[in-house]
Amino acid sequence: MPESFANPFPVSRRTLLTTAGAVSLTAALAACGDSGDTGDTSPAAAPVSQADIDKAMSTPTELTFWTWVPDIDQEVALFQKKYPAIKVNVVNAGQGVQHYTKLRTALQAGTGAPDVVQIEFQAIPTFTITDSLLDLRPYGASALKDMFVESTWAQVSGSNGEVWAIPQDTGPMGMLYRQDIFDRYGIEVPKTWDEFAAAARKLHTAAPDIYLTNLASNEAAAWHGLLWQAGAKPYATVNKSDISINVNDATSKKLAAYWGGLAKEGVIGVEPDFTDPWFSALNRGKYATWLTAAWGPSFLAGAAKSTAGKWRAAPLPQWDASTTSSGNWGGSTSAVTKTTKNPIAAAQFAQFLNTDPESSKLFTTLQFFFPATKALLADPGFASQAPAFYGGQQVNTVFAGIGTTISPSFQWPPFLDRAVTDWTETVGKSLAGKADTVVALDEWQTRLTTYAKSQGFTVKGQ
Repeated sequence: MPESFANPFPVSRRTLLTTAGAVSLTAALAACGDSGDTGDTSPAAAPVSQADIDKAMSTPTELTFWTWVPDIDQEVALFQKKYPAIKVNVVNAGQGVQHYTKLRTALQAGTGAPDVVQIEFQAIPTFTITDSLLDLRPYGASALKDMFVESTWAQVSGSNGEVWAIPQDTGPMGMLYRQDIFDRYGIEVPKTWDEFAAAARKLHTAAPDIYLTNLASNEAAAWHGLLWQAGAKPYATVNKSDISINVNDATSKKLAAYWGGLAKEGVIGVEPDFTDPWFSALNRGKYATWLTAAWGPSFLAGAAKSTAGKWRAAPLPQWDASTTSSGNWGGSTSAVTKTTKNPIAAAQFAQFLNTDPESSKLFTTLQFFFPATKALLADPGFASQAPAFYGGQQVNTVFAGIGTTISPSFQWPPFLDRAVTDWTETVGKSLAGKADTVVALDEWQTRLTTYAKSQGFTVKGQ
């Protein structure tokens, strides 16, 4: 989201799959040696005693916290009020590529890295594979599991039970739609993707200047969310040397044939999102829906003010009418770097920031984040909000319900920056050019497989 927009979300909220930067994975792995293999069966360190925690939290200590979240000083102040001996220095190290490049460079250099760092869910494997994050189990993090939505907690968990970060916010995917356009052209809210395709054809035939939706050709984040909803498993990191890549399996090709077909027909838009033309299109009613995440309603209310009162929210259409599922797009966490000299204080800060009732609630009222904790999702003060922009609909309740339908088994690769680049140059390009998106999937698979092998991986699942 452009910073020029009057909206609390940082730019990285719209570049949700931008990670890592230019440092090669090979160099990063070499710098870390052979320890921390994501597939190794290594027991957790012994739990830290309460006496040790009490001592650490009463000892004068300085922590450095890298984050892009605006106005987070208020949440940090709550922590410092409870633990006055701990001083937290908040640093905005940038967003997206800039943030992750600085982090990786500092970790490799062995100096200058923060104690605690804001990190998006999909970026976690990029840093766990280089043994850069602290397993938070010894510091009590395992006890927090039931506080969070299952699919959210799964994204911060390792294959051997590690807890790599504490969730802060999340992004279950749903559909925002223009009730007025639906009413005007006799469109029912589609419950299945077949109904969605039929509605797209009906609407564009009746109103050639209006499209049911826009599937942005530059938005790999949305594509991954739709893959997730469809039940695809494009990536699985077995360990530091073995990885499964299946971005062109049968499920993925079903998705490609569907969206590529609608693009070829010309009944959906494919223009890049979060651009001036895209903002203008939303305001003038060019698109009757936006397939987005739970942070989308707050963003749209600021970006398309001229359409106030006309929008509503619903779950994504389903591939199988007998089941309900969705995917996730976005969200971030607080992780502790393995280089910290104050692991207890850093771990306690990461946990407090995202589980203390007052702190976690501030994220929903100050930054307008969509919460990851079950308590906040069920809080009447949050769930029952009925914004006029959505005709008084309880939009948060809709997305909270969607969040319970997300599979916890989806995995991210340790080189998502490359996956995004290659998607944009293959699948995204095919959508924009109305070419064969199924063929583009095969190209994406080939590119990723070649890259993974060049980084020393053995690629499984072929």
